[in-house]
Amino acid sequence: MKFRLLAGASSSLLLLTALLTACSSGSGSGGSDGEGTSELTVWLMRDSVSAAFQKEFTDAFTAAHPDIRLKVQIQEWDGIGQKVTAALASNDAPDVIEVGNTQVAQYAQSGGLVDLTGKKSDLGGATWLKGLAEPGAWEGRQYGIPYYAANRVVVYRKDLFQRAGVDPATIRTRQQWLAATRKLNTGDQQGIYLTGQTWYALAGFIWDEGGDLAVQDGGRWKGALDTPQALAGMRFYKELQALGKGPKDADEANPPQAEVMAGGKVAQIISVPGGANVIAQHNPGLKGKLGFFPVPGKTADKPGAVFTGGSDLVVPAASQHQDAAYTFIKELTGDTWQKKLALAMSYVPNKTSLASAVAADPGAATMAVGAAEGRATPNTPGWAAVEAENPIKDYMTAALTGRDMRQAAAEASAEITRAMNTAS
Repeated sequence: MKFRLLAGASSSLLLLTALLTACSSGSGSGGSDGEGTSELTVWLMRDSVSAAFQKEFTDAFTAAHPDIRLKVQIQEWDGIGQKVTAALASNDAPDVIEVGNTQVAQYAQSGGLVDLTGKKSDLGGATWLKGLAEPGAWEGRQYGIPYYAANRVVVYRKDLFQRAGVDPATIRTRQQWLAATRKLNTGDQQGIYLTGQTWYALAGFIWDEGGDLAVQDGGRWKGALDTPQALAGMRFYKELQALGKGPKDADEANPPQAEVMAGGKVAQIISVPGGANVIAQHNPGLKGKLGFFPVPGKTADKPGAVFTGGSDLVVPAASQHQDAAYTFIKELTGDTWQKKLALAMSYVPNKTSLASAVAADPGAATMAVGAAEGRATPNTPGWAAVEAENPIKDYMTAALTGRDMRQAAAEASAEITRAMNTAS
């Protein structure tokens, strides 16, 4: 699952794009370029690297590996799934493709990817972010190599917190978060703006309770919103959501929550850090007044679980230069270039051991704290069908508007079960 709203990208718009299809610019990996030189074709996605970073990396890679002629082709997110699917089924595939982390299983199931399990140790896999590494695996084998991550944090108004006597550094648990939000919820000021269908936030609360959105039972996937743990997560969501005036029948894009916060009457939202840039664009008076802290956990010993969006790198089985493809992946996902990429793009590096690389970037540093507890949606190709229908959103609205929560959860779980197994 890919999303874009990055701390360093002032013109970004929130993009939560399910990658259901894949990539082709009409140019494959090509053959030998003479003199023993291989032409390596790489597909990277729009905005995953800046032009300056791409040039710096390409120049350094070419100098270090003169036998590899690197050809990077930037792809658009719109329609990318169909392009990747077509490329993996062809004999003229690129050598490396950037894909959304939660879509690796779909492509691996097709048999079109190279198994990179044996490379995990060499690539430092012991410290990979779980939210990238786990969805990059399929049936116990590693096909996707973690590239970079992004996740949600709490974006807050420094001035409103100070006026209410709330120190964000002291908000370590959910109960402390609720107490602080109540203090901020005065008059026409909303302590938090949280819509009724922000289901990625709900997923984190469910994970903190030890539950999940769906689980495997006897080799078959089934919805799990009606478990005691998932219901506990929904009850917390309901309590938090009631401390603001967010619509119960819409998600954070309807209307865009950053624009709502820019109106000046909202103390905090749950967003990726780039939301702060959008807020300041719509209300320049808030520039410098926005801060970040991790989504609080159930207990103070660790932050709350968050959905990890981001990318993995895969090698098509049809690649004609698989050794060179691995060389490229090792360089781009290695510590040196991960640090440079994180600083250039305000991303979270692919390893927990590299969190300090973004220490000087408040938004990215806060993301990195949360990323240590990052998770992904159920790792199965069938999950795409769930997101297409999204019974989770309807369930949340039902639970927030007075319907019996258990019954609504059971109905949504049945819909998840049907969608996952029909698609699989």
